[in-house]
Amino acid sequence: MKRIRLIVSLLGIILFLSACGNLDSSSMSSGGGTSTSKGTQLTGQSDDSQYEGVIKNGKYVTSKSRGVSNTQNADNQLNLKSFETGLLNVSKNEFSTSKYAFREGQYLSKSTVSNWLDRESKSNPDGLNPKSNGSTSPTKRNPIYLQQIEEQDYMIQKDSKLTLGGITIGIGINSVDYYKKAQYGATYETDISNAQVKAQGRKIANEVLSRLRKKSALKNVPIVIALYKQASNDSLVGGNFFSYSVNKNESTSVSSWKSINQKSYVFPLSDSQSSPNTNDTTSFTNFKSQVEDFFPNLSGVTAQAQYTDKQLDGMNIKITTQFYSQTEIINFTQYLQSAAQKYLPSNVPIDITVSSTDGVQSFLSRTAKAKKFTSHVFNSY
Repeated sequence: MKRIRLIVSLLGIILFLSACGNLDSSSMSSGGGTSTSKGTQLTGQSDDSQYEGVIKNGKYVTSKSRGVSNTQNADNQLNLKSFETGLLNVSKNEFSTSKYAFREGQYLSKSTVSNWLDRESKSNPDGLNPKSNGSTSPTKRNPIYLQQIEEQDYMIQKDSKLTLGGITIGIGINSVDYYKKAQYGATYETDISNAQVKAQGRKIANEVLSRLRKKSALKNVPIVIALYKQASNDSLVGGNFFSYSVNKNESTSVSSWKSINQKSYVFPLSDSQSSPNTNDTTSFTNFKSQVEDFFPNLSGVTAQAQYTDKQLDGMNIKITTQFYSQTEIINFTQYLQSAAQKYLPSNVPIDITVSSTDGVQSFLSRTAKAKKFTSHVFNSY
């Protein structure tokens, strides 16, 4: 499973970069990625719903704090994927893909984020998690609230130069804090209520905003702060963003919040789950039935779907097979293209990953605006 997750994660990175990578259709640069300043270029856009990326000295600009999170509650990798995807969607509400380019965060270093994610203590006064009160009781101890922080920079091109137009900060708050009373002992849980998630998120957001404004480059730019509720480690879906704030130039405290009605589901739905949309549920059920009837050697067909205001944002389908023949994989992928086109919801992005115990065998994808799925079969050699 770890290998499959790693490969799927790499696929996601490749797809994100390819979404930014058609240099010929750039709205902010021309031809082969015209330099915007000395040694700096934009990738261009292959899809106007995606941001152009920033290239410096021939290399993609990576985040200075990428991948830093609180290791205490990092077992659910679905949290990471939905956190990053959801944060981009929040940013698009305030930073248009036609006016802004995306740059990975450059103002928060790994050491800074690590210190902020740690508990406050004498040796780490910058810790944004509360001091330990010494208790190991699930209901009396001070839990770890803050799980992850991510920075995204949004750039504006002016007179062939890129300038910072604003930043987005994602703040992930735990719904459950996992801890050990002894180093190699059993794992215990402290449940964190929705009210605590909201209150702690807002408290941390205010402190983060205040600290960011102390940086000279960030004093006079809009700062968007989005709050994310982490799913528990045993959840089959990732968490969700529940509110965000747009903080105008020079503001040092958050004045107001905008609610986000976002929720993730796993298809097929369990008996305890109500359908978010009967048409979507029926579409997936019909797709699953057709696929399983056509090819018997399947171990499972599941999907993670995300909804905002009860409208489907996208669907990530995973199909586990027992195929060994390359021709089987090719024919199955070809069949999936027609079945997905016929049965799955239209006008939303959908990814389909076909894998076995040996790894990913094929991948299909369709953007929200596309009419047909594209596919790729991975060779066995």
